[in-house]
Amino acid sequence: MVRDITIGQYYAVDSPVHRLDPRAKILLTIAYIVAVFMVKNLLAYLPIVAFLLFVSNKSRIPIKMLLRGIKPIRILLLFTFVLNMFFGAGERVLFEIGSVQIKYEGLMNAVHFTSRLVLLVMGTSILTLTTPPVVLTDGLETLTSPLKKIGFPSHEMAMMMTIALRFIPTLIEEADKIMKAQTARGADFSSGNLRQRAKAMVPLLVPLFISAFRRAGDLAMAMESRCYHGGEGRTRLHVLKFKKADMYAALSFAVLFALIIIVQKIPILL
Repeated sequence: MVRDITIGQYYAVDSPVHRLDPRAKILLTIAYIVAVFMVKNLLAYLPIVAFLLFVSNKSRIPIKMLLRGIKPIRILLLFTFVLNMFFGAGERVLFEIGSVQIKYEGLMNAVHFTSRLVLLVMGTSILTLTTPPVVLTDGLETLTSPLKKIGFPSHEMAMMMTIALRFIPTLIEEADKIMKAQTARGADFSSGNLRQRAKAMVPLLVPLFISAFRRAGDLAMAMESRCYHGGEGRTRLHVLKFKKADMYAALSFAVLFALIIIVQKIPILL
């Protein structure tokens, strides 16, 4: 399960999506989230799925890697599906299980909200898989730099995000090593009920938190010894510039929005 976490991981290949400006990818990811929340019926998810497959092909990221990122939230997906199916409001009863009624509207809402979560996780994962953490935070800092006039600490926020994204794969790898070491000593992380599994995670979380705090202290000392004092006077080796490919990516999102609007006007029963 630890290896299934794709947040913060970078898939190092050369592709048109990898070469896009990070600012464009951040803005387009926000547009993708808006597009997913625009969907009102299940048929309108088809353009988003097709677009996701298209981007996965262009970025050369295997669809299996995107699907792997769903595994850590499968309990949340199951909870969302069951909660909406059994407790959703509606009048059309499909069938009854004892005193519990499963209604058509509740089932459609369950499929709708579960699909939304899956597409959100898969789509936003492409941003971190195709963008190195340092480049990503440079783009974020550049986008938020106008807010410095009102006192927003854009550089400090970008620095914290860089550090957080940089150490997510490290902590995942360390958690995997600790889990294997605890398993070799007889720990069982896969059997038992939910309470027993949560209790079994204590021997994993305690050394992981201690290691994380130790790394944070070492990093703070290293930054202080190098006289780090924020982004004042800081220059960049690579200056970010928008290119034609970024414009084409924006146009593809405009097409996606148009398709969603058109599809949602089609009269259907879902």
